[in-house]
Amino acid sequence: MDQLASVGESVETYVESTRSCRNDTAGVLSVRLLGKLTIVRDGTSVKLPSSRKLRALLAYLALAPHPVGRSRLCELLWDVPNDPRGELRWCLSKLRSALDGPDLRRVVTDSDTVALRFADMSVDAVEAAAAVAEGIDSLGIEQLRALSELFAGDFLDGLELDRSPVFSNWLTAQRRRFSSCHVAVLEHIIGLLPPEAEEAAAYIDKWLELAPFDGRAHVALLENLARRGQIGAGEEHLAAAAELFHAEELDFAPLREAWHEIRARNTATPCARSGSAFPAAQPPIAAIESEPAATRRASLAVMPFVENASAGGPRGGLADGLTHDIITRLAKLRDFFVIARGSVFALAEKNIAPEDAGRRLNVDYVATGSVRSLLGRVVVSVELIEVRTARIVWTETFEHKPDEIFVVIEDIGNNIVSSIAAEITTVERNRAMLKAPNSLSAWEAYHRGLWHMYRFTRQENELAQHFFNEALKLDPTFARAYAGLSFTHWQSAFQRWGDRDRETALAFESAGQSLLVDDRNPAAHWAMGRALWLRGEQDGSLLELTSAVDLSPNFALGHYALSFVHSQSGDPQSAIGSSDHSRHLSPFDPLLFGMMGARAMAHARLGEFEAAAEWALKAAARPNAHVIILAIAAHCLALAGRPDEARSFAAAIRNTLPNYRADDFIATFRFDRDGEALFRNGAKLIGLN
Repeated sequence: MDQLASVGESVETYVESTRSCRNDTAGVLSVRLLGKLTIVRDGTSVKLPSSRKLRALLAYLALAPHPVGRSRLCELLWDVPNDPRGELRWCLSKLRSALDGPDLRRVVTDSDTVALRFADMSVDAVEAAAAVAEGIDSLGIEQLRALSELFAGDFLDGLELDRSPVFSNWLTAQRRRFSSCHVAVLEHIIGLLPPEAEEAAAYIDKWLELAPFDGRAHVALLENLARRGQIGAGEEHLAAAAELFHAEELDFAPLREAWHEIRARNTATPCARSGSAFPAAQPPIAAIESEPAATRRASLAVMPFVENASAGGPRGGLADGLTHDIITRLAKLRDFFVIARGSVFALAEKNIAPEDAGRRLNVDYVATGSVRSLLGRVVVSVELIEVRTARIVWTETFEHKPDEIFVVIEDIGNNIVSSIAAEITTVERNRAMLKAPNSLSAWEAYHRGLWHMYRFTRQENELAQHFFNEALKLDPTFARAYAGLSFTHWQSAFQRWGDRDRETALAFESAGQSLLVDDRNPAAHWAMGRALWLRGEQDGSLLELTSAVDLSPNFALGHYALSFVHSQSGDPQSAIGSSDHSRHLSPFDPLLFGMMGARAMAHARLGEFEAAAEWALKAAARPNAHVIILAIAAHCLALAGRPDEARSFAAAIRNTLPNYRADDFIATFRFDRDGEALFRNGAKLIGLN
């Protein structure tokens, strides 16, 4: 919160310095990139040479997250000139003249790289990007107003470079990015103002100018007009919006229905005009939601990836194949709503920016990326953006040798799908934790339950059960909430937090409900597979877990559960393979300790005791590892001939469970006869027998 406040204060300070066109500290610079590029020192504009590439260089360095190589800058700005490095040196010398002070170097060169130092220098685009990255949800109205003032125009307004395709693509992406940020700021300001406020009208008009097909903006305007008694103006706007949407072949019905509801509410109850402002968490967009708020779940659009940075070029090839694969795999997870391939490709054909497409489709997140074929490798860059805040939630670059195209799609696609799913889950879980418990939707209650479930204590497990039950009260068709509830009962049985037979029965019952609701959901089969393992039905358990990963090959928990079952009485080599695959799919999973622990037990059954000890130590080092993981470490270390380390874990276990014995460890799992004898021998070596 302190960091957010400091971002807001720096934005306000920047606005004040540029508004007054003066600085109180000698030598302090203000650089404006949002609008026509301007540099102000001590209230006076700094004159730059007329070179467009000089201005492009300044903007690129200002936004670069790290020092940039000279070769990269030459490739970016010059189309094979006679002496690109000579021209770059000239541009850098002119930048130094404009930016450096007598005792302060702002243009820094180190070996073959170039960077800007921001000491005593304010850059509007950098301040705006920092505020959005930190999260504009928590900024107050004054901070948001100050942030809005930074967006004086397009990024590098009026600047274009001929024969510099790499820079042109970068410039287009930045303009789209900052336009989306501006829209997000406007939407949040409007959400904090009374819907009938005259001040809101100006912000809404700007929002519509930037995003004319954003249904939220139209609803905000219609609400504003209706609250001010201007029903006729609302009808006129609706007619104009209908023509606009129909011309673009967009669905106008939700907007028309929203207007009917707004008009009825404001004409039937005049006193509503004096009502309070919309709460910040409920901006005036709910009327065009495609499903009831209580059952609404996170939604995602994966926009077609761009190949070799050639937006608008012919479609097809690796980029389209990768996009299609990612959409299909994400949909198979059935964890959130994924926009169909046809809709996103249709918008891409019209060259609509990803952020704008996200608003037209009324989704929570947009994933976009690019594919570059370089000498000896394929490079795929991906971004996941939260539409309403324009915040980049996650970004990553993947590289692969240019093997068979299907191998590239399989390998990189797996990484992308798993990362996107994990990031959305994390964002939604953290957001749910910040809301009042009695205000949660089913989706939010489910993610609140996940947060508690992954703490792995008895008290937190009971809280998780409560929130999963709350989710199911709001949405009895929520298959994943049933699966989560089943897992909490599974934990109670596994950890002996309750009567094992009763908790096993409840785990089985909840898993059955999940399957009844949605038997195509991999989480439902995962829950049933684990419940059947508790009941001692290993063959049935393996069938259900195999169904889970067949339905969704990217379902990491399914692969982990297969590893868990095979590690005790099945095929230990398969357990190792499934463990590795689950960690590859979800390298930061809350159940990572279990994935490692299963591999440790598999190695022990193979007689590979040193490997078993090392994997058990890794599992025990995880911050949320529970006492059973410590027991795996103690037994594996004993078998590896490391008794001192093993006894330290045994002592840690007995601090929590003073009477813990080998019988407790064996009863927790379902080892075959040889496995049981093996681990009893380990317990004997360190006095746990």
